[in-house]
Amino acid sequence: MSEQDEAILLVERDGPVAVLTLNRPKQLNALSVSLRVDIVRTIRDLSASDDVRAIVLTGNGRAFSAGVDLKEAGQKGFSLGVGAQKAAGEAIPDMDLAAAFAACPWPVIGAINGFAITGGFELALMCDVLLASSEAKFADTHSRVGLMPVWGLSQKLPRIIGPARAKELSLTGNYLDAATAERWGLVNRVLPPEELLAAAKKLAQEMASVEAGLLKRMKSVIDDGLALPLPEALKMEIERGSKNNSAVTPEAAEASRKTAMERGREQKG
Repeated sequence: MSEQDEAILLVERDGPVAVLTLNRPKQLNALSVSLRVDIVRTIRDLSASDDVRAIVLTGNGRAFSAGVDLKEAGQKGFSLGVGAQKAAGEAIPDMDLAAAFAACPWPVIGAINGFAITGGFELALMCDVLLASSEAKFADTHSRVGLMPVWGLSQKLPRIIGPARAKELSLTGNYLDAATAERWGLVNRVLPPEELLAAAKKLAQEMASVEAGLLKRMKSVIDDGLALPLPEALKMEIERGSKNNSAVTPEAAEASRKTAMERGREQKG
């Protein structure tokens, strides 16, 4: 069966959780134009869905993603850019991964099952939370292939692991193993390969159990605050929090308190 006969992005639903699996295992889930278009279309559809609350993103095979499909780029060239495409009368597919993920109101959990290299590393950084298999490895090889990042890696990575560590990775192209990625704060947890997807789904279900409107507001206040200086972010938190909290009735507050206490007892075992 050829790739044209197979779905290159698998989409499964488990109640309010959508699981997206990059499905080009022979190509290490390299991000072809078609795959990028499928990812963007699916993320935008799920963002607008009324019955989705969380998303899990993973890869099939031994890689999460090896990045942009360099074989395809070698045959067709890299994107000419929007202006050149318009001038040439070309149809412009929506494949802006960074914009689609940034606009997604639901939490996205990356289940990094294997190699996450360059553009695949950038795709991982578009997720809100990362869990990694013990076999996962990260690398930024932009400098080794004569390219520079355009999907956020040069700005996000230093903010997560610190500028010195980010420079070590980006200026060498060296690989980062899962255990070190956890120690550096890049991933939340490292799990055995056979436990990774189940753990990601469980975390997604826990997030999905939060009321939809509040889930969106909590995610956005964190993301929007990170883009601001701390004094402005604290002011924004007060404004948004006060608006939300003033709408909570005493009855709703009591019901929420009881639910939270019961959940706490369950987690204590």
